Amino acid sequence: MALKHAVLAALSSEEGSGYELSKRFDVSVANFWPASQQQVYRELDALEQAGLVKARAVRQEKRPDKRVFRITPAGRRELAAFIGSATKPTVIRDDLLVKVACVDDSNAQQVASAVRGRLEMCREKLAMYEQLRLAILNGETEHDFLAAGPGRADFGPFLALRRGIAFEKGNVRWAREVLSALE
Repeated sequence: MALKHAVLAALSSEEGSGYELSKRFDVSVANFWPASQQQVYRELDALEQAGLVKARAVRQEKRPDKRVFRITPAGRRELAAFIGSATKPTVIRDDLLVKVACVDDSNAQQVASAVRGRLEMCREKLAMYEQLRLAILNGETEHDFLAAGPGRADFGPFLALRRGIAFEKGNVRWAREVLSALE
């Protein structure tokens, strides 16, 4: 998958400026496809040159004008082709796993420290995801939200968020197991 598909997916439900898209990206696909604001802006320019998105200028009072992007029919076809293509299994590339794989008596404390650091980061990310989950649900039960189906604009991002939550819960569980084994 290329960043272009993640950006097209983020634009598929509503148009947005580069800034708005970056913020939307942060709370939707960033849990599985992180990108900096600069990467998003560069990708928007490339997508516009390729005719997959179209920008329009919006005048703002007391601020510089902004460009608002929307996905084009060609962009929707590109996204549909991507959705219809075969997916490849995820490959884990994680420096912490390399450290854990070579733990021994001489470095166990350093490895444990690295695992504790990761555990804290995962807990923080999980807390952020849980807050986002509650914001998307907006007082609705998860059962009712899901029963509404894919017609909702936030349905797909919610399903992806659930995967991010499960991923971080798994990371927390694994880190605790490693720390327990090292102690």
